[in-house]
Amino acid sequence: MMTTSTEVLATLASLEDEKIRAVNARHGDDHAVNLTKLRAVAKDLKKNDELAAELWDSGDTAARLVAILIMRPKAWSEAQLDEMLRDSRVPKVHGWLVSYIVKKSPHAEALRRSWMDDPDPVVASAGWALTSERVNRKPEGLDLTGLLDVIEAEMSDAPERLQWAMNETLSYIGIENPDLRKRAIDIGERLGVLRDYPTSPGCTSPFAPTWITEMVARKSAD
Repeated sequence: MMTTSTEVLATLASLEDEKIRAVNARHGDDHAVNLTKLRAVAKDLKKNDELAAELWDSGDTAARLVAILIMRPKAWSEAQLDEMLRDSRVPKVHGWLVSYIVKKSPHAEALRRSWMDDPDPVVASAGWALTSERVNRKPEGLDLTGLLDVIEAEMSDAPERLQWAMNETLSYIGIENPDLRKRAIDIGERLGVLRDYPTSPGCTSPFAPTWITEMVARKSAD
């Protein structure tokens, strides 16, 4: 049974596969551990915030992914989550931290507000990801028209990760709000962001007009 960060790091090192590293590198990630195996390591460890902190501090990407999987979202302060997010430059670590921890944290709304206008586009993308979540699940109090104004003005020139999060927000606004749907689709068509994104058969294109139209049709069919 692994009980120390040193043992976990050794286990992860033993699971490295250079073919996986090469595939991950194409997406900006720098680890070489199969995610199914990585999740199994985390499952064996169970929730352990002290160990998670040690694994995070190692700076190793695979170790940080395990750390996220064994963290309890409520155990981390707003300042700690902000520091971790700003230190998350690897896309997979950034995405998992936001999705698995920050979204479930009692500090999610405070962080969303502070990150939305951050000058660092990677940090700002986390704010937009949290905004997308709110548009989809708890939109009360959001200025949706104001969000569309910002998206219309800034999305086409935004760096990739920020652009993706803005596009997701645009799509959810269109999906969830019939009164704003036409404008959301028009913005998507005009800006053309992700229009040509390669989409696997059976998957929905992330191009906002296509995504909105397909998801609305699915809801109508239910």
